[in-house]
Amino acid sequence: MKTQRIAEILKSGSVDTDIVVKGWVRTKRGNKNVAFIALNDGSCVNNIQVVVDLAKIPEEQLKPITTGACIRVDGRLVASPGAGQGVEVQAERIEIYGTADPDTYPLQKKGHSLEFLRDIAYLRPRTNTFGAVLRIRHAMAYAIHEYFNKNGFYYFHTPIITASDCEGAGAMFQVTTLDLNNLPKTEEGKVDYTQDFFGKSCNLTVSGQLEGELGALSLGRIYTFGPTFRAENSNTPRHASEFWMIEPEAAFYDLEDNMELAEDFLKYLIQYALDHRM
Repeated sequence: MKTQRIAEILKSGSVDTDIVVKGWVRTKRGNKNVAFIALNDGSCVNNIQVVVDLAKIPEEQLKPITTGACIRVDGRLVASPGAGQGVEVQAERIEIYGTADPDTYPLQKKGHSLEFLRDIAYLRPRTNTFGAVLRIRHAMAYAIHEYFNKNGFYYFHTPIITASDCEGAGAMFQVTTLDLNNLPKTEEGKVDYTQDFFGKSCNLTVSGQLEGELGALSLGRIYTFGPTFRAENSNTPRHASEFWMIEPEAAFYDLEDNMELAEDFLKYLIQYALDHRM
């Protein structure tokens, strides 16, 4: 039977059907007769409740299932009598794909600070906060491409490694294959970049604007959307070493056109976020 994602199950509203769900355990609780497992598969912020009749599935089989465990559940989707949830899964069979040691698994049923989550970056996408951020970021990236495509702009790919400093700021991350402990030198004592991979000094891009302008002068309307790198030595919340930048370029646009494009673009993204709850 095909696996169904929790977001699809909750959206459909259908009941009294056999389903298969797979995901990671958020919590498990229960008594001597029944166990309740909150399962999440990342498709949405909501969990689905799995109800386990201990007369059908022995408690001994459920012992390895703790917060963070990965499981498959075959069962029946039914209307839930509990408040705050429309449906639940009555488990007929449970398969454990992977366990999580409750003594060492760092994510538990409580709030975690962003500082703590930074130390466990490999697990933080499983939290509600980062899961929401990643789903919204995906939706916004999709909406960006959709908006420009609808308005006749071509997606223009610009290089990430470049020999030009488009912004002229001089604070760029350098890319080199030279041995930093034994740099080749010219007769003037400067680094000999002719022996480097590209034969010249190269850096990570600070902007795709230069190449984007060339694209606009042939395709009419283009936009760039990709990673950008800045090496300003600042640790304030207003600076980032790496971010994704959107740069539309259009031939024959004047200031009024640019202002209308920026306003319409932002309105479109905000409306998209409101219409597509992640």
